[in-house]
Amino acid sequence: MRSQPPFGDELRAELGAPGRARRLDSSPRSRVWRVELAGTPAVVKQFVDGPDADERYAREVTALRLAARADVPVAPALLATDPGERLLVLEHLDDQRPPADWIVGYAAALARLHATARPEDAGTLPRWQGPDAADVASFTGLADALEVPAPPGLSGQLDDLVHRLGQAPGHALLHGDPCPGNDLHTAHGIRFIDFEQASLGSGLMELAYLRIGFPTCWCVTTAADPLLERAETAYRTAWHTATGTELHDDLADACAGWLLRGDALVQKAHRGATDHLARIPHRDWKWGTATARQRVVHRLGVVGRLTADRPDLSALSRLSTDLRHRMLARWPRLRPVPSHRP
Repeated sequence: MRSQPPFGDELRAELGAPGRARRLDSSPRSRVWRVELAGTPAVVKQFVDGPDADERYAREVTALRLAARADVPVAPALLATDPGERLLVLEHLDDQRPPADWIVGYAAALARLHATARPEDAGTLPRWQGPDAADVASFTGLADALEVPAPPGLSGQLDDLVHRLGQAPGHALLHGDPCPGNDLHTAHGIRFIDFEQASLGSGLMELAYLRIGFPTCWCVTTAADPLLERAETAYRTAWHTATGTELHDDLADACAGWLLRGDALVQKAHRGATDHLARIPHRDWKWGTATARQRVVHRLGVVGRLTADRPDLSALSRLSTDLRHRMLARWPRLRPVPSHRP
């Protein structure tokens, strides 16, 4: 294990030699240190070798530079980079325990982050990718395996949903993994970290995290409707303040898109090669604060309710409700996902 960050001559000339280096916990895809630079704490992050290391590094650098446009900071300051070592030097931030209604401030900060990108930034980051035909087949296959019949019109509604999500307008700076833990609650507001999956697209795809239960995250949480409504209002207000525009779309499409994605049942290292929804009838597994079946049941309930008044998603609403009931009848010991952040 490397105990010191690889500070080259250019970084030393720019920032000085790092002192009192200490390794911090991080994902297997990076190494992170807390260091001191001229007596001031800083964070050094290096992307480890791997087939997508260069892309992850480039995404994070680009996202941090876009996020730096915010009038109220929404990310740590990027102090320096070393592309040869895939290394970032970042402002150090002290994290505090979030309050009970943390999702309200989180949502407002997320809107300010999203608002930092502009139409002319197109091409600087990849576009957000929604579910595809394989995800649809996997979802309907789960219903078949659990002997829940597909309502008339379902296939066409799901095809239309996938098309709408693929064409969703917007140029927001999407974090890519805006999970509890990737938001630091500081004395001066919420800052987001770990932008290596950043993309551009519709901010609704990440605002939906609050209702659908943080689908790409180890930490699943849910909240009562009054708190969710406060958070979503805070997002829309902050978005309007930052951009001068209104958000007119609802969250039904975005939440339904996350329901279809079986890869959102496992951590990133296990995505892309397995039909995880097809595993649900045969086994359950825990990732973080919830099991796969708990996650699916929660998402089915959210989508069933949100699409109940959508004629263009009426078949999906019925299937979601019926499939949720079947899962709860088959596995009656399943509990709701947590309502509190750990």
